[in-house]
Amino acid sequence: MRGKKGGAACGDRVLIQSTTPEQGVIETILPRTTLLYRSDTFREKLIAANVTQIVIVVAAVPSFSEELVNRCFAAAESQRIKALIVLNKADLAEPTRAAAASLLLYQELGYPLLQLSAKDDVTPLLPYLQGQLSVLVGQSGMGKSTLINALIPTAERATAEISVALDTGRHTTTHARLYHLDQNSHLIDSPGMQEFGLHHIDSADLAWGFVEFHPYLGQCKFSNCRHTGEPGCALAQAVQTGKISARRLSFYHRLAAIYTATLRK
Repeated sequence: MRGKKGGAACGDRVLIQSTTPEQGVIETILPRTTLLYRSDTFREKLIAANVTQIVIVVAAVPSFSEELVNRCFAAAESQRIKALIVLNKADLAEPTRAAAASLLLYQELGYPLLQLSAKDDVTPLLPYLQGQLSVLVGQSGMGKSTLINALIPTAERATAEISVALDTGRHTTTHARLYHLDQNSHLIDSPGMQEFGLHHIDSADLAWGFVEFHPYLGQCKFSNCRHTGEPGCALAQAVQTGKISARRLSFYHRLAAIYTATLRK
């Protein structure tokens, strides 16, 4: 960037000015169709721009954070980006069966769930990537780098053994990188993350990040209902009648509580 260090994200379309045969500066960032980023109380971290699909990579070993998965969905919905769950390491049959059972809820909500083993065969993923600018997101140790290496052998992304004792992966990817699968299909690998802050989403819009809430928003007794225990809440009533999962409403409550606590500081 001319005159500044940041501002551009992986996937941005830019106008550049050549300064030498091998170097140049970014003069202008062209308008974005989407921007995926995470944020906490103090700062924002750009992840990728102009993506059409977020691929959430999880695995049974090490165990994945379901709260992180919900946050990724909320971020995708806020940008109207398609979302796909890839349950990697399917060769670990018993742990994968349990993980798939816990993810069935999201499949029922309309999010595709694909089981595969990046070490064995990634071809089932290819149809989902066709014609998309996809970004891989997920915790360290889920196998994102192994997926990239299987899809693009020249990538040579570093991989690391997981810690069974700590039930965690090791951070190997330090920056996002864009790869071209073909002329119309592109893939961004992003660093592993343990958290996905959503402080950039207004509290009034948080509930819109939960796709099954949409029919009930605006139907509460009070127009300023935040769906956190207020009387006459349409979401609470939908849970009682089995139309919304109590698990999902609980994840929403956690997000709303974090947001409220931040405002009080």
